[in-house]
Amino acid sequence: MSSRGTGSWTARIKPLKGALAVYDKDTPDRWQNVTKAVGDKTADEVKRHYEILVEDVKRIENGKVPFPMYRTTGGSSQVSMHDNEERSRRGQLMVDLVHDAYGFS
Repeated sequence: MSSRGTGSWTARIKPLKGALAVYDKDTPDRWQNVTKAVGDKTADEVKRHYEILVEDVKRIENGKVPFPMYRTTGGSSQVSMHDNEERSRRGQLMVDLVHDAYGFS
């Protein structure tokens, strides 16, 4: 890792999303352009972070990320069919949000 790329990704998510929307997979020098928009990272770091996000989305879509267990009102830890449907809906919503945010198709 370079000395330029030591910071967190938290502040870079918005510029990353914007740059990915502008510079699609067919753009020449895509990662160099995205890197300029993100700042303080190398092109290799930006591309690797994107690849990690893509893998995360694939894992979510393939059901390999478990839904969190939420406590129901009343403190019961039993999960009803409705609870499972609700968690499934939330999981799909999360996938949709990630797709929209990062321009996945």
